[in-house]
Amino acid sequence: MPRLVIVSNRVSFPTERSNQAGGLAVALREAIERRGGVWFGWSGHVAGTTATEPHVAHAGRVTYLTVDLGNADHQAFYIGYANSTLWPLLHFRLGILEYKREEFEGYLGVNAKLAAILAPRLEPDDLVWVHDYHFFPFAAELRKLGVSNRIGFFLHTPFPPADVLIALPHHATLLRALSAYDLLGFQTDMTTRAVLGCITALAGGNAGPDGRFEAFGAHGRALTFPIGIDTKAFAASALRAAASPEALRLKTSLAGRRLIIGVDRLDYTKGIPKRFESIECLLSQRPDFRRTFNYLQISPHSRGEVAQYRAMRRELESTAGRINGQFAEFDWSPIRYINRSFSRRTLAGFYRLARIALVTPFRDGMNLVAKEFVAAQDRDDPGILILSHLAGAAQELHQALVVNPFDVDEIAEALKRALEMTVEERRERWEGMWATVNTQTVTTWHRSFVAALSMEPEA
Repeated sequence: MPRLVIVSNRVSFPTERSNQAGGLAVALREAIERRGGVWFGWSGHVAGTTATEPHVAHAGRVTYLTVDLGNADHQAFYIGYANSTLWPLLHFRLGILEYKREEFEGYLGVNAKLAAILAPRLEPDDLVWVHDYHFFPFAAELRKLGVSNRIGFFLHTPFPPADVLIALPHHATLLRALSAYDLLGFQTDMTTRAVLGCITALAGGNAGPDGRFEAFGAHGRALTFPIGIDTKAFAASALRAAASPEALRLKTSLAGRRLIIGVDRLDYTKGIPKRFESIECLLSQRPDFRRTFNYLQISPHSRGEVAQYRAMRRELESTAGRINGQFAEFDWSPIRYINRSFSRRTLAGFYRLARIALVTPFRDGMNLVAKEFVAAQDRDDPGILILSHLAGAAQELHQALVVNPFDVDEIAEALKRALEMTVEERRERWEGMWATVNTQTVTTWHRSFVAALSMEPEA
């Protein structure tokens, strides 16, 4: 069986297991540990200059290769182009997109440097699976070095349509880079169509109904592979974690009140300020709901080097304080806002306690919190998922209460409906979502992608 080589911005070592709170790192770790292979990426450390040799570690059947980035490369590649240019672009936020030519060149340069480190370590039949927007140009750089292996790419974020992408300087360079991959994978059909539309409209390429495309003299295929979780394992973990000291402390603090939960990395794409405002709207319209619930929003800090993230942190702190100041009583406040991370196990216990999950991003590739919440529920007395229609998960979890994340009143109405919903309706909705998350798992995701990548191209 060919060896699998995963490339991602950050590498998750087995020793970090307890600190992971879901998302890309967890999904990739489960994929590589099941199959074995090599995981290559940034070490997370910043040095004087970018290393030319990787750190090597082994655990089970997995070899970990990680590279320290130099200060200048980290600034240009990660803080600059990846997070200040590509991230807002991919989430349709052109108003806050920042572009600097030197950061774009630094981004291309880091991809070239990392490709040069990995290329001589590849074996002839390796399957290379590259992840996310940090590495759009990675296959093109490997091809320049003579690598002929089959190379696939999976984007965990959304991707904009042609009339948005065209605003990006050098967008043709990005599309040319994508054409170097044998297989492109995306979370939803909408995203897959957007990419193929960009290839035809902006790159002069051709695309067929089966996802096959031709551009810049290269041939590839773009397909949809919705990511999932290890559903049964997460459900079992949630059941155990509900009796953990942390979950019991939380349950005691609620004093019989219902728990509404939100868990998101602190990011302007997640729609958290609108959630806070929806709590304010609900309590203003329905005074009888006061003291009947607590809303716990867990948002670990991220990307503190980027100005927009620092501004958002100040906004959330101010909004939470204002709403609590308006509605709190001496023994109750509606919003509990926490800026630190918890282990996945602890979060699983919190999800099981929660009556409602608020997952309302302005735009999201998938959002695995939605699926984890469903998996964590007690089937006899399940909670309700309130889900943004702009999250990829909304394409699968049709039984959620689906809302527009920009409409504060609509979110407040969904909260009211969820708080008043009968257990019979909650069970019916949960059963439909459970069937989905128990079918589209992390295992079916990575197996289907690797199987498609392994297929030889048609003549």
